[in-house]
Amino acid sequence: MPIDTTAPLILASQSPRRKELLRAITPDFDIVPSHAEEIIDPTRNAEENASHLAELKAQFVAAHYPDRWVLGADTLVVLGEEIIGKPNDAAHAMEILRSLSGQAHRVITGVAIVHNEQVFSSATVSHVHIKPLSADAIEKYVATGEPLDKAGAYAIQGEGAALVQRHEGSYDNIVGLPLDSVRRLLELAKFPAP
Repeated sequence: MPIDTTAPLILASQSPRRKELLRAITPDFDIVPSHAEEIIDPTRNAEENASHLAELKAQFVAAHYPDRWVLGADTLVVLGEEIIGKPNDAAHAMEILRSLSGQAHRVITGVAIVHNEQVFSSATVSHVHIKPLSADAIEKYVATGEPLDKAGAYAIQGEGAALVQRHEGSYDNIVGLPLDSVRRLLELAKFPAP
């Protein structure tokens, strides 16, 4: 797992969306995917789960790079009290989109910075209102393949934008990395400004 580099920050995610967003804060970082097990804890609420999963991801990578700043993130889509993950397949994606159709839901991204065994974390909540969707619209969208690796089975920054009526709160959070939270946590962790 160890990489040979001098960048002070590591992003513990392979997400191209998180990589693109993080570039707005600092161009100099490395990517080391985390292989931490992602298990929802039923004794925690959604915000606590998002933060905890982000911490686990960052800690998994930080164990190999103790002197670096490691950023982990985890995004959950929550309808009512139900946490909706990534779809298993196209049929599951259609089922998820039918449940979100005409409804408002929360998008919660937990962010964690781990440095020298210190952990700084938070969760950001945004609200997304999905338009009433016809069976045909759902089928056509799922056929694009875009929803298959996304929590909630849609991407607001992609073709899934056409499904969204409106959103409230951080757009970056809905995409997968709330930049204001990341900046605040990096400051708390005494990350050297670029």
